[in-house]
Amino acid sequence: MKISSATECLAALGHETRLTIFRLLVQAGAQGVNAGLIGEQLKIPAPTLSFHLAHLSRVGLINGRQESRFIYYVADYRAMDELLSYLTENCCQGSQCLPRTVAVAAPKRRVLVKSVR
Repeated sequence: MKISSATECLAALGHETRLTIFRLLVQAGAQGVNAGLIGEQLKIPAPTLSFHLAHLSRVGLINGRQESRFIYYVADYRAMDELLSYLTENCCQGSQCLPRTVAVAAPKRRVLVKSVR
């Protein structure tokens, strides 16, 4: 990640409303949340919500997908991981100094092995 991308992401998340929206989407998972529900849950008027969603989309932290007449927004976990990696790159000269980060890290994906009968 380039420093310019990191600063754009951090600036976007530096606003209380955008950080709250992003955290809601991270918690929602891969299915995402439709814009109307985000506005209802966070009590954000539609024009204000639209502005903040556009900003988070523009910097690449979230993505939207249209399903019939609804737009569902989902956190871009790859972008979030890249930002976290950028922030912690070469931390403490490579020593294990971030136990909380390690504790909340996503578990490694399991490989499915089909059994032969």
